[in-house]
Amino acid sequence: MIDEQRTRPVLVGDERATLTSMLQRQRDTLMMKCAGLTDEQLRRKAVAPSGLSLIGLVRHLAEVERGWFRNVLNDEDVRGYFPQNPAGEWTAFHVEDADPAEAFRIWEDTCARSRAIVDAAESLDVTGRYGEEEYSLHYILAHMIEEYARHNGHADLLREAIDGATGE
Repeated sequence: MIDEQRTRPVLVGDERATLTSMLQRQRDTLMMKCAGLTDEQLRRKAVAPSGLSLIGLVRHLAEVERGWFRNVLNDEDVRGYFPQNPAGEWTAFHVEDADPAEAFRIWEDTCARSRAIVDAAESLDVTGRYGEEEYSLHYILAHMIEEYARHNGHADLLREAIDGATGE
């Protein structure tokens, strides 16, 4: 896996540039972990007994991007991209019939929409609400970096179990 595929983080710059470059690097890392695999490999639950798969992570992170940037920060009411099961739980991780091309298209479109929302924000101090809680863009960016970093750790283990590929 080649590091040049990922956004270089801003090492000296303002806070918005630093946070957005680090978030984009995490997004790029997820894409790198999924690169070159077949649909079956992307769906594979490679670490028993977990139900995690690489495409499940892509679908989950599309939902996370949608929730935080569109619904919380931008006050939209965008419903989930992936269906719910009868118990009302999100099925992002239930990937037996998942179409990886569709999942990547939704995730990439959602990330582009998230970037546009961040770019349009006056400052990192703008806020959005979820229920009774108020969240700043600053918090949301930091949280999203943490969310991707955690799941990229999962992706690293999944990829290694699939084909032995390792790397940051």
